[in-house]
Amino acid sequence: MDLNHKILVGLLAVLLLAALIRIFKTPLRVAFKLLLNTLLGFFALYLVGVTAPYTGIQLGMNLWNALVVGVLGLPGFVLLLLVQWIL
Repeated sequence: MDLNHKILVGLLAVLLLAALIRIFKTPLRVAFKLLLNTLLGFFALYLVGVTAPYTGIQLGMNLWNALVVGVLGLPGFVLLLLVQWIL
C-alpha cells in the first residue's frame, strides 16, 4: 500500500464520517436533549427527596419518574404528584 492509497483511504474515511454526522445530527441532538432533561429530572426528584421531611411530598427516584419529569417538565412533576395522591 503506497502513500497515495493511504491518503485516498483517509480522505474517504473523513468524508464518510462527515456524511454520518450530517445524517445523524438531528437524532443525536434529540437524544442528548432527552438525556439532559432526564438528568435534570433526577435532580428535581432528588431535591424533592431531600425536602420530603419538611414538605411531606415524597416521590420515588427512579428512571421512569425522571423520564416523565424530564420529558414533560413541570406538568410531568405535577402528574406524578397527582398519581401518588390518587393511588
